Amino acid sequence: MDKIPELPWLEMGTGFLVGLAVGYFLKKSFKILLALLGVGIILIFVLESQKVVSINEEGLAHTVAAGTEEFKHFAGFLKERLSRLSFAGTGSGVAGFFAGLKMG
Repeated sequence: MDKIPELPWLEMGTGFLVGLAVGYFLKKSFKILLALLGVGIILIFVLESQKVVSINEEGLAHTVAAGTEEFKHFAGFLKERLSRLSFAGTGSGVAGFFAGLKMG
């Protein structure tokens, strides 16, 4: 019978696993958000080329910059919250967060 492969992060602490899950989810959700944003912008560009809509480029740049700042704020909030985990070491939650970002 084949032996089930060992998963190295199962030996880590609770804080690391929580941080890993949050970091992985954050990176995957950011990729999905970027894909949807790209599709939306391409659709707007196509509609502009068909003379259906007119694009305010300054407004578009401002909206994208504001969204980026909000995402940075949210990621900082998650990192700060993970550093205050009471059931595990502070470092393991943050280390798990960065490992999840790397894996995602």
